[in-house]
Formats: sequence, C-alpha cells, structure tokens
Amino acid sequence: MAKLYFRYGAMGCGKTMQLLQVAFNYEERGHRVCVIKPQTDIKNGTKLLTRIGPERETDFCFDRETNLYEEIRKNYAKVDCVLVDEAQFLTPTQADQLMLITVKLHIPVIAYGLRLNFRLNDGGFEGATRLLQIAHNIEELKTICECGHKATINARFVDDKLATSGPDVLIDGTDSKVEYRALCPVCYEKHLEGVR
Repeated sequence: MAKLYFRYGAMGCGKTMQLLQVAFNYEERGHRVCVIKPQTDIKNGTKLLTRIGPERETDFCFDRETNLYEEIRKNYAKVDCVLVDEAQFLTPTQADQLMLITVKLHIPVIAYGLRLNFRLNDGGFEGATRLLQIAHNIEELKTICECGHKATINARFVDDKLATSGPDVLIDGTDSKVEYRALCPVCYEKHLEGVR
C-alpha cells in the first residue's frame, strides 16, 4: 500500500538535501519521481537548492489553486514516488489531495516541510498541521541550535533582532536583513527577553 509520509524539522535540518537523496536513490534504481514545490518558495525559482550545494529542477511548481491530485493523475501517473518540498505551504485541501494520490493512484508521497512558523502561537502552517493529522508516517528530522542542543524553533531575525510578528513568508524583497535560525527553546527565550 502506498503511503503519505511527512518529514518535518526546523530550518537547516537537511529536509531538501534528504529529498534530493531520496530522488537520487529512486532514479539510480531505474524508478521515476516527480519533484514539486509551491510557488510560495520564490527564493530559487523553480529549483530546489540546498545550503551545501546540490540542486535540482522541479517537475512543476504549484500555487494554492492547483489540484495536486489531478495534476499528478493527468501528467505524472506513471511515476514511482511524488516528492514535495516546502510542504508547510500546502493548503489543507492540497494535503488531502496528496493522500488521494496514495489511495487512488497507489503512488507513495513524501512531503518535507516545517512544522511551525516563527510566531509559535497561532497554530503554525496550515499545510503542516493537516499533514500531521493525516499522514501515515510522521518523522522528525533533527538539527542543532547555536548552543549545541536540539533545535525545534524556527526563529526569524530582522536586522539581527528576533521578530515575533509579521507575515508567514518573508524571504526577499525587503530593505531589512532577514535571517532564519533554528533555536532550542532555552536560546529562543533568551532572545525573546531582548524583545520584551
């Protein structure tokens, strides 16, 4: 039975790198994959790019209106696996469509994304929330904080100061210096004290 997998972790834990490794493994064995990402991730255009170098062109990028089940059914039904990067930007309906791909088309789907947004207090990303509710298999990918402990929080810094409000997506196109850091709860609280 094909399954829907959700692999999540804080920024910098290697989600995209692992996706590329899975794609390589499938293709090395003669299998076909379909690699997709949301258009919300504008940073690298239609490419998946890792922090340590490897990159890959996606098969397609989708917007919030794209019916992922229909797109795969019509154009990619012969693939052996669907790989989704930046899955936190899915709509809940699109997360359900990924489940339909596994159930009706019998194609495994592996989605990679963040579990929480940087605000930590408003339910997080709707795509990640829905995947946590419905995925057959959920796996945390781990990374470390600047102090060396396990990082679980995606902190946004604007001009080197912790930001606790703002839009979910803030990547480029601003005059401010925007940076994201994976932090443990202890370090996050220390940075938060400077904001209060």
